[in-house]
Amino acid sequence: MRRDHDRESGGPEQPAREHVGEPVGAEHDAGGADDEHEHDRSVAQLAGRPWSLSLVTGPLRPARSGGRREGGHNRGMDATERDVALPDGRMVHAFAAGDGPVPAIWHHGSPQTGAVLPPLLEAGAPRGIRWLSAARPAYPGSTPLPGRDVAAAAADLAAVADAFGIDRFAVLGSSGGGPHALACAALLPGRVAAVVTFAGVAPFDGTDGWFAGMRDPRGLRASLEGRDARARYAEVEAFDESVFIAADWDALEHDWASLGEDAGRASADGADGAVDDDVAFVTPWGVALEDVRCPVLLVQGGEDRVIPEHHARRLLDRLPAAELWLRPRDGHISVLRALPVALDWIRAVG
Repeated sequence: MRRDHDRESGGPEQPAREHVGEPVGAEHDAGGADDEHEHDRSVAQLAGRPWSLSLVTGPLRPARSGGRREGGHNRGMDATERDVALPDGRMVHAFAAGDGPVPAIWHHGSPQTGAVLPPLLEAGAPRGIRWLSAARPAYPGSTPLPGRDVAAAAADLAAVADAFGIDRFAVLGSSGGGPHALACAALLPGRVAAVVTFAGVAPFDGTDGWFAGMRDPRGLRASLEGRDARARYAEVEAFDESVFIAADWDALEHDWASLGEDAGRASADGADGAVDDDVAFVTPWGVALEDVRCPVLLVQGGEDRVIPEHHARRLLDRLPAAELWLRPRDGHISVLRALPVALDWIRAVG
């Protein structure tokens, strides 16, 4: 969206709280798939695999070897992995890629490894993004943190940023990463410049309406009975292909195929990380959304069957400086195609 009013008034006007189309600061759209178009896919690859909020899968690549990697899917940019020691004795497995002047921390979905995926690199490189990410506790390479809440992510990511010599940064989170990105903004107000969430989860309000529109909320419902109940459900849960619309499948087969592959790697390591995520989502987060004072962009697909649109509206109601970018034809995965425009927004407001 080109802000012609800037030339007339000498500065940007206050953005609308909600809009359909590009957010203030965006220069172009990344495009999207036609929801009516059907795409071939192998449902057999998904059958019987455990999932939480955003499990997708595809052909598995070789497991990570650790250390420093170059080239390959990183388009010639170096990607660094390191284990960061925390004050409580735990280790968190962290990732860094890109060398631009705009630091941004990516909060992965559930389940993911935390790796900086090719679409992040491709969108970030021309915009000067320096990516950081980390596997949450109990995901591959990171020490479990029994009973962790959403707020716990803030101290872990602050330590990761310190380890890489970064003081101030933007945070972005997809699906299950959304709450953790918001927690960082609330608890690290002097360090977080802006927040973007894609299909982010809203705090559980104790009512059945929170689950409305979710095609398969059984894992989250099991979490209401405690971690043991959620872990038992993880032993028998299977992927329901109907949670994704045609646009989601198109994204998984093309530009976001690496997301599915990464989810497969995370799932192969066990369900503990995803189980802990789900329990954290339906219990008190340990953070007040009203404390998030920096700009927030909520990017939401209108056809999302995993985290429905009303979650974004709940977040909008409680975040003082948030705006909602509704993409009516997107689902849970295809909404990630808005990443390039969201990065433009970060550069505009940061």
